[in-house]
Amino acid sequence: MTFVFDPAPQASVAIAGEESRFPVRRIFCVGRNYAAHAREMGKDPERDPPFFFMKPADAVVDATVNSNARIAYPSETENFHYEIELTVAIGKAGRNIPAAQAQDHIFGYATSIDLTRRDLQLAAREKGRPWDWGKAFDRSAPIAALHRVQDVGQRDSGRIWLSLDGETKQDADLQDLIWSTADVISIISHSMELKAGDLIMTGTPAGVGPILPGQIVRGGIEGLDDVVISVTEREGG
Repeated sequence: MTFVFDPAPQASVAIAGEESRFPVRRIFCVGRNYAAHAREMGKDPERDPPFFFMKPADAVVDATVNSNARIAYPSETENFHYEIELTVAIGKAGRNIPAAQAQDHIFGYATSIDLTRRDLQLAAREKGRPWDWGKAFDRSAPIAALHRVQDVGQRDSGRIWLSLDGETKQDADLQDLIWSTADVISIISHSMELKAGDLIMTGTPAGVGPILPGQIVRGGIEGLDDVVISVTEREGG
């Protein structure tokens, strides 16, 4: 097979303690999956079923503690936000997966940040339009190294937190998820086949807020590597 130009490099994520990398196929994201965050966004978590949006695979950024990940303040926004999230990596394909069998399809877990151009997201939401411009921009998915599930066990509980310049902004527990990782895997798989290489960002707790150039964002999940990014001046100067 030949192409009219060279295909883009395969997007991938580091695997803790290994030379091999995890090839990324798609990135699914769950909206408002913690009750307190749903409320701070003006929604009722008791009434909203789970919903999803996506980021392109090449939005991933290696952002472990030693990666020195630097992300430019993105264009077209004046309200750039952090959202700490547990990411689930799919290692086995499946369709119509029962929640009770969802764990069989998990390769591993990682700490990640869903970077958001909040003003663009809210403007789209108010007009009933897709969130792509607010969520799916370049380098919008910093992620720490994946840990294989057999090494860290299931991540159904444990502290999830984020700090901005050392001040804690988000602090919750994975057991506060409205829809568990097993639920989310099952729900997605009833709409389309999940395949090895898919990532699922499972939602953020309350406490989201703005980032400014020069600030450092660090987040962690109990039992996993921390994710760290430094935000630099706006793209294009």
